[in-house]
Amino acid sequence: MLADLDERERKDVAQQCRWRRYGAGEQIIDRQNETTDIFFVVDGTVRVVNYSLSGREVTFDDLSVGCHFGELAAVDSEPRSASVMALTQCNIASMTQDRFLHLLEKNPAIALKLMRGLTRMVRAATLRIMDLSTLAANNRVQADLLRQARNRIDAEGRAVISPIPVHADIASRVSTTRETVARVLNDLARKGIVIREKNALIITDLENLQEMVEDVRGD
Repeated sequence: MLADLDERERKDVAQQCRWRRYGAGEQIIDRQNETTDIFFVVDGTVRVVNYSLSGREVTFDDLSVGCHFGELAAVDSEPRSASVMALTQCNIASMTQDRFLHLLEKNPAIALKLMRGLTRMVRAATLRIMDLSTLAANNRVQADLLRQARNRIDAEGRAVISPIPVHADIASRVSTTRETVARVLNDLARKGIVIREKNALIITDLENLQEMVEDVRGD
């Protein structure tokens, strides 16, 4: 978000932030909390989640270095819409709402980036709602693998997902069970669409996987 600022401007922003380190598994913000800071991931990875009344975890996204979160409350002053926890040791910079809104007013390019990010969020949420409403659990697992694969295509046209996705994480994102995820991955492996290696899941036939998802989505 801040890439268009020059070095002096970025230093000014850094000085306006509070800096804190979080350990893996530590909560950063809670859903319904009424704080309005925006947060920047300087080091590490965080997860955006919600929990059902029964305690079931629903994962929305994992954010790494260069990403930000908390922008909804920073813009509209409403309570937090999700919880955020540290997946790894993290270094997080936070900026108050007043300072962030002032930064947007002074820098239209940053405001435009924020709007584009919010637009992507709405589109992703729309697709997720449609998938949850129309796809069977096995198809949702396939769609999640395809989403992960699209940003990891190598020179040979394969997608290398490393480290290997944790079954529970996939299940949390697509609202199913670990057993279903394992069954889908085993089926894809038998068909030669995925190969498990020691530290990576390799999708060898992206075209076939995409066709499987698009056939049921009606794309």
